[in-house]
Amino acid sequence: MHLILRARPDVVATWDDDTVARRWLLLCPVRKHIVSEDSKPEYVAAEPNEAELNAIRCNPERLARIRLRLSDISWWMRLLSQHIAQRANSEEGGGLGKFWQSRFKAVRILDEASLLACAAYVDLNPIRAALAETLETSQHTSVQRRIEALSEQPTVPDGTAAPRDAMLATVGIDEAHDPVGPHPSKYSQRCSDKGFLPMSSADYLQLLDWTARQVHPGKQGTTPGHMPPILERLGLDATVFCDQVRYFGRMFSAAAGQAQTLASARTLRTKRRYYVRPLARKVFAHCG
Repeated sequence: MHLILRARPDVVATWDDDTVARRWLLLCPVRKHIVSEDSKPEYVAAEPNEAELNAIRCNPERLARIRLRLSDISWWMRLLSQHIAQRANSEEGGGLGKFWQSRFKAVRILDEASLLACAAYVDLNPIRAALAETLETSQHTSVQRRIEALSEQPTVPDGTAAPRDAMLATVGIDEAHDPVGPHPSKYSQRCSDKGFLPMSSADYLQLLDWTARQVHPGKQGTTPGHMPPILERLGLDATVFCDQVRYFGRMFSAAAGQAQTLASARTLRTKRRYYVRPLARKVFAHCG
């Protein structure tokens, strides 16, 4: 499973104590109740009561600790892995133990160009694995959700239109006109409505479709004579971009970025240079 995660402690800082306590208790409930779906009982978090909320709200140290956890990627992955393991064990008739064999691997994304390549790498995985031929038939992907959202917008109970991709970060970000600051989401499914790429959703889908034609096994095609506008804006070569999308997992280990970004970046703790794998050096060498 591949995920691109963005921590938003600035958004969590805007939540009041009640919101922090309630969100945590829905993630790690004190009580659960059973709901039955298709004759299969499932335990879900019960709505926190005042006593449970006060146990957090009235304890400043615990409240501060939980507030940090709600924007911590390691804690998010810990809870996600726990939930998946519990579901898998339940489906297997009461099994025990972990679902994943080892701890998750995290690569730090250092610049927009590498973020775009990583997003394409993740969204095109089913096509590269020959599990799908088109973006819209790529099951269990973010891009499929985004495509569905273009034509279908169901309504949530309060009457607000919630698109099918409401749980995903919105794509486009306009640094010149978008509001500065946390920008909390209007939807409960995600934390923030701030985009993550300097392009529209339509441009992103068009770029994915173009890239899929270049890297799809058995359908290599030819690189167009003109470069897509987004690649020109980011200063990327078409061949290099396709290589980044194709070999992203093999090119980067602890951090991902363009050659000049990796050269100037330092690790958060030891302030050392990041190790650049030989394949990344070879790919970037084509840029001159």
